[in-house]
Parts: sequence; structure tokens; C-alpha cells
Amino acid sequence: MKQRSSDLETLGHRIRHFRGQRGLTLDQLGERLGLAGSQLSLIENGKREARVGTLQAIAAALDIELSTLLSGEAPNERAALEIELGRAQKSPLYAALGLPQVKPTRGMNTEALTAIVGLHRELARRASEAIATPEEARRANTELRERMRERDNYMPEIEVLAEERVRASGHTSGALTHREVSVMAEQLGFTLIYVNDLPSSTRSLTDLANGRIYLPPASIPGGHGLRSMALQAMAHRLLGHQRPASYAEFLWQRLEINYYAACCLMPREASVAFLQTAKKEKRLAIEDFRDAFGVTHEAAALRFTNLATAHLDMRLHFLRVSGDGALQKGYENDDLPLPTDVTGSIEGQFVCKQWSARNAFTHTNRTTEFYQYTDTPAGTFWCATQTGSSQSGTGRSGEFSISVGVPFAEAKWFRGRETSNRVESRCPDESCCRRPPAELASRWSGQAWPSARLHAHVLSPLPSGTFPGVDDAEVYEFLESHQREA
Repeated sequence: MKQRSSDLETLGHRIRHFRGQRGLTLDQLGERLGLAGSQLSLIENGKREARVGTLQAIAAALDIELSTLLSGEAPNERAALEIELGRAQKSPLYAALGLPQVKPTRGMNTEALTAIVGLHRELARRASEAIATPEEARRANTELRERMRERDNYMPEIEVLAEERVRASGHTSGALTHREVSVMAEQLGFTLIYVNDLPSSTRSLTDLANGRIYLPPASIPGGHGLRSMALQAMAHRLLGHQRPASYAEFLWQRLEINYYAACCLMPREASVAFLQTAKKEKRLAIEDFRDAFGVTHEAAALRFTNLATAHLDMRLHFLRVSGDGALQKGYENDDLPLPTDVTGSIEGQFVCKQWSARNAFTHTNRTTEFYQYTDTPAGTFWCATQTGSSQSGTGRSGEFSISVGVPFAEAKWFRGRETSNRVESRCPDESCCRRPPAELASRWSGQAWPSARLHAHVLSPLPSGTFPGVDDAEVYEFLESHQREA
């Protein structure tokens, strides 16, 4: 049976180790075996595979059992380091650096060898962590969006799990209360703890050793954000998540825990009953769905995308667009032509200025939804858009809009279908809204020099850590400081 190169290296080190113990040189041992010292050297350096007969002769010459010679363990700590260094330098990771290989010699002390091996271990650790470059993040986001489109954004297995846990908490109807969320945590063996010093790189932190879930304080106990974070933390345990091995896996886990939290806050049975009644009466409205379950407009809109196709037989799209027109989140299974880059990614792309997602910012009454029909190359779509502003944002940069839309034929089920707002969008044709009129271009070409604003969220990679974007040291220091309380 052909031996692997790693096995040959270990065998070579064991032959050299036992030869050294016997005080034999390569030539002296080779003379006993009828082999040239140079041939034996190739075997000891793992560059030549020895036949079984030769290995039996070597074992006999060294006065050891063949099984001892063939053991897979390094003969000593020094040999183990040399073997590990050899394997590390043969890896594609090291080869990609274009650096020369370092061959350990007798003159190299063990401390230096340990340091070099330590550097290789750290290099491998950093490479295996889920550190996402902008390109990796966009690619992973695109693959995830396509994966969910194939499922119609619906995950029945998580729906069932959430329904069971909500029912077990004693919840019957209306908005899920903060107390019921606490009961759900207790049933899993956890206590919810609200602290002011949660590590800045975390949204919540679960202490598995002491059964605690640490959360930030909230000005309104039981608010949607706090309940959602607690439910997401529980979801990691319920769904059996392990440390993500890639950024794509990290995104999938985030999607699953967000989906679970939404299922708990807006349980399938109650949500479907609410929406089916509204559809029957032709008064579907995201704002009504939002208010019925005490969640944010965005949460209600996203939950609607989970249920609309599977339970209302309706195809649709969802958009979250920033004040400058950049698409932050998007989903569609109704063939709305979302803007994409050459890789298929939609994040950071600018939507058409004619879409309601941008027209809503000019709407005078911003407290209610803005309705609009839009004629596109892919057909006519009806949309309901609600605008909002992030707490930390200032001016247009802090604004965003949430849109849910459907093809023209499906608009009849929604409140706002009677709107007279109707526009035409020819995007991705640049003459629609991105190419200036010829008169303006002629007047200002070469006379303007704008200083572009960088969209840092699109370009920045995540910092390294056991989990993407999480500061391990900060997390462990936090847990250590709270250990006495537990």
C-alpha cells in the first residue's frame, strides 16, 4: 500500500532517531543493510518509499520491533516540530507567498524552530478564519440571495420549531411579550441579563458555562429590538450552530437566527390567518401587519416575504434603500429587474430614481405609506413604501426606505391600489435617470469636479476573530469580569 508523504516523513524521522540512539552513521547502518548511505538518506528524508523487506531489515539492524519503527508518532518533540514545519511549507498557503523553504538543521536550536512553526500555525489560523474581503462578502451575499429565492424565502423547518417554542411559552395571541421571551429562554436553561458594558463588537453574548444571555439595556423593556436579539441568541442553540468555517456559513447562520426570531415575533399560524383575512377583504397592508404584532415596519415587510408566496400564492419583492438611493437589502421572486454589478451582487447598487423606493423621500406626508405604479421593461409593478431614519444617522445619509411590491395583477389585494401615482422606469438604460440631458452635459462637461463620498460599508472587510467581526479578547474579558456574578 502506497504511503503518504506525511507518513514517509514520520518514518524517516523515526529511523534517524533510533539510528542516533545506536550511535550509527548513515554509512554504518547502510553497510549492515547492504545499502549505500545516500539511498538510506533519501528514506530518512521522506523522499523515497522503502519496501517492506527493507523496513524489516532496518528494524532488525536497529534492534527494535517493526511495529515500533512504523508507529505514526514523531519520536520526540524536536522531530514533531520538524515534521510540522515540513508539512506547513508544502501547503498551498505557504507556496502562495513565494518565500523560500527553511530546512531545519542540527545547528538550529529548538526555540528558533518553535518560533517558526508558531508563525506557520498563526498564518493557517488567520487563513481559516471567516475573514471576508468585500469581494467575498458580495459573492456570499449573492449566493445566499439566490438560495433563498429558490425557496421563495420560506424555511418550513424553522417555522415549525418557532411555533413549538412560542406555544410552549404560553403565548396565545397578539404581540409576543418580553415575559414570554424570558420564559422561552428559561425553558432552554438560560437567564436574560441586561448590561451596559456589552462588548462593542457583539449584539448579544451567550455564557454557555453559566447559562446566561447578556443583552444591552433598552429604554422600553420588551421592545422589538430587545426581544429579537434575545430570540436570535436562543436560535443559535436551538439550531445547533457551530463556529462558522467561512463567511458564507456565517451569513447563513445569521439568516437562520433572524428568520427564527421573526417566526417567534410573528408566528406563522396567527400571521397567515391575519394576512389571509386581509387579502380576502382586499386590504393587505404592511403597516397593519406591523401594528398587529408590535414589530418594526422592516421586520413586518421581511416577514411578509416569508409567507406571501407559500401561503398567499403571491410573488413579490422587498427593498431597503438608503437616502442616497443605494440598495442595502433586496429580495425578489417576481422578476423585478434589481440593479446588479458584474458579479450579480445588488448591495450598494443604486436603484432607479423613478422607483417608489426613492420617490417616497419627496413625499410630504412621511408618516404613512407611499403608493406607486411603476412601468418597467419587465412589466408594471405596484409598490408600498415607508420611509424612516436611523437613530445615529443625520440628514439624508441616515434616511432609508422600506418597499414591498408586487406585479400589477396582484395589486388588487392591497390597500393603496387606487393610487394615481404612476411613472416609467427604463433602467438599466442609462438614459432613464443616470445620463444627464444633452443640454446640461454640454454646459457642464469639464466644468465640474465633485468629490465623491466613499461607501465604507461596501468596501470594508470584517476584522479577524473566531467569529467574523467579533473582538475575541473583548468578549473573553467581558465574560471574565461577569464570572463572579454567575
